[in-house]
Amino acid sequence: MEGLYGKSQIISTTLNFLSYMNNLILLSGGFDIFSSYGMIISASLIVILSYFFNIIAKKTNIPSVLMLIFTGILIKLGMDAMHIEEIDFFPILEVLGIVGLIMIVLEAALDLELRKDKLPIIWRAMVVALLGLLICAFGIAFIIQFFIEVDYFRALIYATPLAIMSSAIIIPSVGNLVEDKKEFMIYESTFSDILGIMLFYFLIGVHESGSMGAASFDFASSLVLTILVSLAASYLLVLVFQNITAHVKLFLLIAILLLLYSVGKLMHLSPLLIILIFGMVLTNEQIFFRGPLEKWIKRDKVKHIEEDFYIITIETAFLIRTFFFVIFGITISLSSLLSFEVLIVSLLIILLIYAGRYLSLMLVSRGNVLPQLFIAPRGLITILLFFAIPKALEIEDFDSGILLFIILVSSLVMTLGLISDARSGDKIAMSIGDSPVRIDTDGHDGNDSHNDGHGGGEKDGGFFGGFDGNSDGGGDSNGDGDKH
Repeated sequence: MEGLYGKSQIISTTLNFLSYMNNLILLSGGFDIFSSYGMIISASLIVILSYFFNIIAKKTNIPSVLMLIFTGILIKLGMDAMHIEEIDFFPILEVLGIVGLIMIVLEAALDLELRKDKLPIIWRAMVVALLGLLICAFGIAFIIQFFIEVDYFRALIYATPLAIMSSAIIIPSVGNLVEDKKEFMIYESTFSDILGIMLFYFLIGVHESGSMGAASFDFASSLVLTILVSLAASYLLVLVFQNITAHVKLFLLIAILLLLYSVGKLMHLSPLLIILIFGMVLTNEQIFFRGPLEKWIKRDKVKHIEEDFYIITIETAFLIRTFFFVIFGITISLSSLLSFEVLIVSLLIILLIYAGRYLSLMLVSRGNVLPQLFIAPRGLITILLFFAIPKALEIEDFDSGILLFIILVSSLVMTLGLISDARSGDKIAMSIGDSPVRIDTDGHDGNDSHNDGHGGGEKDGGFFGGFDGNSDGGGDSNGDGDKH
């Protein structure tokens, strides 16, 4: 009861603070929010709020993303009350989304240790991500085709973004899960992003080429080329940056990765694979630099770069994610949620998402699928891909309220699932007279698995062993030591 009282007090204090800030905006009168100092003050307050939202998220399992969206809605209400002219935030939102996605995938890649005992969980995560993506994409397309009466191909284009799980929401939200479930969700959400983007642009390629065969050949050739370019660029960057003695080099590395992503995109490659492979090479240099290449690598310097780069990555991801979801909240039209057709279509899609997720989890896992079943939020990548739908394929009758409804409801379902899991953990701990085993995320928004222990073998051998949180990974859930 004391813990619940503390959580409710934190939430109440935060809501009061938000209300106070909203009233302050309304009473500011002649204060120009869009002046240089006004924008600095606004941005600073948003970042400070986001930091406290992360603390609340750790205490309550309510995703910080929901609180950021709610903050954006409050800002929009304040702007409307002050009769501020509507601003087109979509170009800013798109840029923030792209950079945020790169940082989030890079953050996950730096956690991806290619060890023999990790292969089963990585394999399972990839299979579940692929099955869930295909089941949801083709099922949602049928729902859209039935209710909006468009051809199935265009419906599939719209369904694909809705079939992709959001690593931007999942990664910072699963820090309190036991280690093997947390790793599984991080890997699955990352693979879902990458596979979903590849499927989306494959379908766009089919439309542009007019032939499935030609599109398949282009897709396969670009995939092979992407892998080759990624490996070459990753080796080169690691070898060059280990020899740079200047203190200012980490943001230079980020700038080069952003450049590689953008150029890869323009060349119709799979640019997220470039980011993923670079992160894997950097964090697994002992695997990629073997034999003749071993004499070229300075492992202590590379390890130091990796540690510093990880901190920069999670800090940048936090900042970008903060502004992306606040601005998204500002752009939300709440009136779109009042449509009965939006409600029906959205609920059917939500039901299909969780039915498909249950099926894919049960096909791969022999163990407990909770709370993983409920962790399937839609978010950043879904929004980005909706922006990327070509004009020729747009569906005029598709209501954007469907997108908003699914994002909000899937995030709420995840919240309830995580809260239920935390309470069950507390009850088990009380029954054995001990505190619940939880992973300390050390204030890094649940993303600090990079520095957590990695004692995670599998309870059951083989690729399809269960992930029920009881694996005998070399001790407790904190693993057998720090990575660094």
